[in-house]
Amino acid sequence: MPNNIPQNAYTNKPQQHPNLIVGSLQLLFWLFFRPAALRNHLKRIDPSLDTDTSLITLTFGVAFGVAFAVAFSVAGGLAGGVAFVMAFLVAGGVALGVAGGVARGVAGVALALMLMMGLQVAVSVATGVTVNTVFGAVVSVKTGVPGGAALGMAIGVAWFLAVGVGFTMNSWRPVLSFPFLAMWNYLLYRLDKIRNGKSPCVFRYHSAFWDEWQRLPLPGLDEYLLFIIENNPDEGKAALEYLNTSPQRWAAQAVQIELDAHSLQGCTDVKAIREAHSSLLTSELESEVSPLLRIFSGISENVDAALNQASTYNQRLLLRDVADKLNLQLQNFARSSDKYTVRFYPIIKIWREIVINYIDELAKITELRQEIDSPYITGNPLTLEQEIFTGRDDIGLRIEQLLRDRRRPPLLLYGQRRMGKTSLLNNIGKLLPSNIIPMFIDLQGAPSSASDHAGFLYNLAREMEKSAKKQGVTLPSLAREVLKSDPFTYFDEWLDKVEQALEQNTALLALDEFEVLDNALVKGRFDEQDVLGMLRHLIQHRPRFKVLLAGSHTIEEYQRWASYLINVQVVHISYLKEVEARQLIERPVKDFTLRYEPNAVERVLQLTRCHPFLVQLLCAEIIVLKNEQDPSIRRLATLGDVEAAIPEALQSGGFFFADIQNNQVDATGQAILRFIAAQGEGTIVSRQTLLQQFPDADITFNLLLQRELIEEIDDGYGFQVELIRRWFV
Repeated sequence: MPNNIPQNAYTNKPQQHPNLIVGSLQLLFWLFFRPAALRNHLKRIDPSLDTDTSLITLTFGVAFGVAFAVAFSVAGGLAGGVAFVMAFLVAGGVALGVAGGVARGVAGVALALMLMMGLQVAVSVATGVTVNTVFGAVVSVKTGVPGGAALGMAIGVAWFLAVGVGFTMNSWRPVLSFPFLAMWNYLLYRLDKIRNGKSPCVFRYHSAFWDEWQRLPLPGLDEYLLFIIENNPDEGKAALEYLNTSPQRWAAQAVQIELDAHSLQGCTDVKAIREAHSSLLTSELESEVSPLLRIFSGISENVDAALNQASTYNQRLLLRDVADKLNLQLQNFARSSDKYTVRFYPIIKIWREIVINYIDELAKITELRQEIDSPYITGNPLTLEQEIFTGRDDIGLRIEQLLRDRRRPPLLLYGQRRMGKTSLLNNIGKLLPSNIIPMFIDLQGAPSSASDHAGFLYNLAREMEKSAKKQGVTLPSLAREVLKSDPFTYFDEWLDKVEQALEQNTALLALDEFEVLDNALVKGRFDEQDVLGMLRHLIQHRPRFKVLLAGSHTIEEYQRWASYLINVQVVHISYLKEVEARQLIERPVKDFTLRYEPNAVERVLQLTRCHPFLVQLLCAEIIVLKNEQDPSIRRLATLGDVEAAIPEALQSGGFFFADIQNNQVDATGQAILRFIAAQGEGTIVSRQTLLQQFPDADITFNLLLQRELIEEIDDGYGFQVELIRRWFV
């Protein structure tokens, strides 16, 4: 906040005045309008002070003082004063035309005021008459003074009227002052309009910042706040923060919604759209507009993911999916008459046009340059939307057979890293019958990183819900707060509701990277018996649920899992079939423009051994190489092109090869691999030679065989994949 803005402009801190009269009046102001702020101020003066007791004492003292002072004037002047005020406000409101609707507001306020004051006076008088008449009668009998009952009645009326007015002040005072405040606030708004919102704004004197008891929505506050934010951002931000925790929070919410709408409307290209989700307050703002903001945030994240793709082909592919979602949302928005949906309809229409135009631009650029679109994806697993996913029909059939097994065994999808496990799980719905609903959970994400059981189960349920939604199944939501007291019991009750939502379908709970969850169990973040016991109970007692683990280790390597999950059936995922690899090379997607000479295809197969990641890695580098060549020879890949792409593939795929070297084998294993690699391509090194070089290395040889790095041929060993051998040369 700038230095020229007083620190107490939009805060709760009362100013101090040396003048006794001004200080006394201000004490009354803070006591009746801002008691919470006064309590904090007293606490700062004396931390040991019991502020609640002090405020009660102060309130009683002031209340009785005010009550007795007012008592003598209330009885005679109340009716006339109210009538005068109402007449003045109605006449003034009509004459000035303040805010157009003040006349109706004054009428409502007058009616509420008369009802409240009438009820208050009636109760006070009735109580006073009853109690003090009895009191007066007793006085008359005891003292012999006539008229005691009448005297008691008069005292009772004055007493209870005064006390009633004093102690109910904060219930009727906001209603009585509302018309005055409406006019006052409107005058401030007009003044700031004239001054164009220059600092210091008179907005700070708006009653929303000093009247804590005013619960009625103050008219025009949202429009005023938006004006200040647009013309004086520093003061506007401070005011927004204060109002967001005040009784006038509705105005802060309305303005935040409008600010979000302005921000989204200001996105004029895909770059702006991709960054929009970072500024939307979808988690902090829970209101009618929250679902709409989440839609825009999701679209922004999808555009960001599309633009992060390395090739223009994959950018266009993912952006087409975004355009389809925008078309669907546009139809939903058009059918709604909700005021917020109507407000955001033009924005989503503009976004759709921007995305479609950018897709067309990418297509024109590609055609103009005569470039080859690369459909290959080497950094992330293949998603459901990417058509490059190839083969694995045999694995899909094997999983389907095991899912139909009446014994309901848990399954383990086992394979080496980058062999396509996660890509298969993302696309497994294409390989299974429609009555099996895959629910993919990446245990490398939120579930395993949670701090307690409630967080783990909440994230598990959330991922299940999101995954099922992609398959067209809507699951009931599970609130995190519900899980805090007894997480596993409430999660089990939620599973009952999930089974109802599934109807006749079967859920396949696919837990990818189960080793990460095991690491969390080792660290003690979760209890082994609770988590693994829950999985075992689900497998044994919920036939509508099937469990599929996926990882690069066997269950035997994790004994704690083996003791809970009995009769685990292993589904091994390894190299692609040759026909599948050929399709990935020559026809990865429809309308692929690159053609290969036959010997070039054979060389790719020899170098990769149909390893799905390495086929994509090498083919992606071949396309990069071809796009740098003259257009006359660009669309045909030769054997020389394949050989030229090998060094670039080894460099760009370094993270894959380094993972083998650093994480999958020990020092002895590295030495063995380097020794075999140095013998040349296709060389088989005899077992006797290796044992002479590396005695007592039987366990290491078995590990290298298990990791599918080497293979046993006749009485010797050689590399399974030539590209991996070249890395170790």
